[in-house]
Amino acid sequence: MMASLFAGVSGLKNHQVKLNVIGNNIANVNTIGFKSSRVNFQEALIQTFKGAGRPSDITGGTNPIQLGLGMKVASVDTLFAQGGLETTGQITDLAIQGSGFFVLGDGNDNRFYTRAGAFGFDANSALVDPATGLYVMGKMANATGIIPSLATTGPITLPFGQQDPASATSVVTLANNLDATASDSTARLISAGTSNVLNISGIASEGVGGRHTITVTGNQSTTGSFTGAHIGGPGALALSTDLTTMGVTVFNDFSLTVDGSSSQLVTGLSGTSTMEDLINAINQIAGITAELAAGEIMITRDKAGADSSYNFASSDSVANNITNLIFGVAVGAGNRLGSAAADGGTPGTAHTYVATDSFVPTRGTGPASGPKVTSLDLVINSTSGLVTGLSGLGGTGVEITTGVGGLAAAGVGNELIVDTSDTVHSMSIQIYDSQGGKHTLAVEFFKSLVQNRWEWTVSTLGDEIISAGGSGYIAFNPDGSLNSFDYNGGTSSVVINPNNGAENIDFALNAGTFSEFDGMTGFASGRHTASIVRQDGYGLGILEKIAIDGNANISGIFSNGVTRVLAQLVLADFSNKAGLRRAGRSMYQVSPNSGSALEGVAGATIAATVSSGALEASSVDIAQEFTSMITAQRGFQANARIITTSDSMLDELVNIKR
Repeated sequence: MMASLFAGVSGLKNHQVKLNVIGNNIANVNTIGFKSSRVNFQEALIQTFKGAGRPSDITGGTNPIQLGLGMKVASVDTLFAQGGLETTGQITDLAIQGSGFFVLGDGNDNRFYTRAGAFGFDANSALVDPATGLYVMGKMANATGIIPSLATTGPITLPFGQQDPASATSVVTLANNLDATASDSTARLISAGTSNVLNISGIASEGVGGRHTITVTGNQSTTGSFTGAHIGGPGALALSTDLTTMGVTVFNDFSLTVDGSSSQLVTGLSGTSTMEDLINAINQIAGITAELAAGEIMITRDKAGADSSYNFASSDSVANNITNLIFGVAVGAGNRLGSAAADGGTPGTAHTYVATDSFVPTRGTGPASGPKVTSLDLVINSTSGLVTGLSGLGGTGVEITTGVGGLAAAGVGNELIVDTSDTVHSMSIQIYDSQGGKHTLAVEFFKSLVQNRWEWTVSTLGDEIISAGGSGYIAFNPDGSLNSFDYNGGTSSVVINPNNGAENIDFALNAGTFSEFDGMTGFASGRHTASIVRQDGYGLGILEKIAIDGNANISGIFSNGVTRVLAQLVLADFSNKAGLRRAGRSMYQVSPNSGSALEGVAGATIAATVSSGALEASSVDIAQEFTSMITAQRGFQANARIITTSDSMLDELVNIKR
């Protein structure tokens, strides 16, 4: 009977332990990083009244007869379930998603482990747990932002106001497109020489700037003509001379054919007409001009050119008509006046001009330096037949026109000289010297004489001296990808003396990967987009704020725009997290059954990520705790009933003896 009393007592005591655990869980329902616990019970000592019997040939076996003596607490387990994340916006508030613990320590090399990441900085700029003063442990980066492989774990100190030393520019990166069709190459007349050129206008489509020296050899085309040799009347002809005075009696058969067109009759003539009337009548026919010259009438073809192309002829000469008496053409069928030699005239001639352009670009080396010698096309006036201009200078787009009389020969010493402007695209950026001094760097691209190529130069705005690599060229493939980027003079970088006491700035121009489109390109896009997209130098910077990423890297953001890793928090994990010993204040310590701390990096050796600006909430489940509270209460009540019932039975036993 007494055994039941003691069994009930053990139930009361141990259910009270369970209620204590539940109470602690509920008390920490809002404790950051808290992990709930649970109680596991097990049966206590066993009293054996009879052991088990082995089966025999006669009877079967018998089971043991044993009596339990109550229950006891088997274990109180910590449940390391993931808690939810609560956003705080405080950079130094950290939460772990996944496995692992933050490592805290003191100056005596004691280590504590926690999931509560409400950290901050102390007066010495050390990252600490403000509630305990323990240091948050991690590894410090070197001056280049690298965590050394042999770095030891220790307190993290980030003094705000620390300086980031200046770094000289070593790479300037170029990108985007140079328009293959671009041209700003405006042409302008420098000297006409003896060419009779009066005007230059337009933009050369090739877009290359430089000087065009143009020689013109040969002769201008001439007009065909016929000069009469009158045989009628006395003396030289005058405007007032009457046709009848010259013996003309036939006035209506004088006709002219111009360039093979239909015969056109010279009309309006009579016995009272004068030489002036005849000249005026002839001039009514398009394409020819009559005038009195040295006492004879001369008819000239208005359009210059070879006789086979531009000529005129009259009707047959008969007795006493104008062709016979005024122009001296013998009477007879087929006898006529005209500009052809067979008709007694002076034939027109075609031009024999050859215009040669020797072009020397303003900029360019090697094959791009010129000279480029080409023949220009001749522009012939459709009305006069004269060469009145040139075309083809710099490709297309430039118009070269002459004065009255058309183009004239322009030999060596009397050349036609035309300049074209460079097609330029420029861009600039600030670069830095070793002392952090700023310098404005400009890169200018000039369209080259060589197709798909641009010449480039670098310049500065101050007193800097460019000692090497100040010019070169960039070339593109037919598909617009980068073909090459070269420096003149065999260098591989640009060297600038800042002229202020700092070291020379030695940097490369990076235009992208050859045969790729990741840098500069040469498409016919209609506009330039090429620019300097970045440079890697910077001036002196002061640490202004920090940022913490998912791998627990603490990066410093400096006033010079540089972001550099300053430190990295270390996380720890254990083979048996449930074996850790609670140290209070949401911290744990190593126990003999937890295993040693395995320190590592979040996202690498530790399967976790770190969230900045958030805290991990308690993992306590209120519903579960209330349910456990009910079962603990019922267990306690039931054990209490055992005790009272046993007491009643003992009381009856005592009362047997009166």
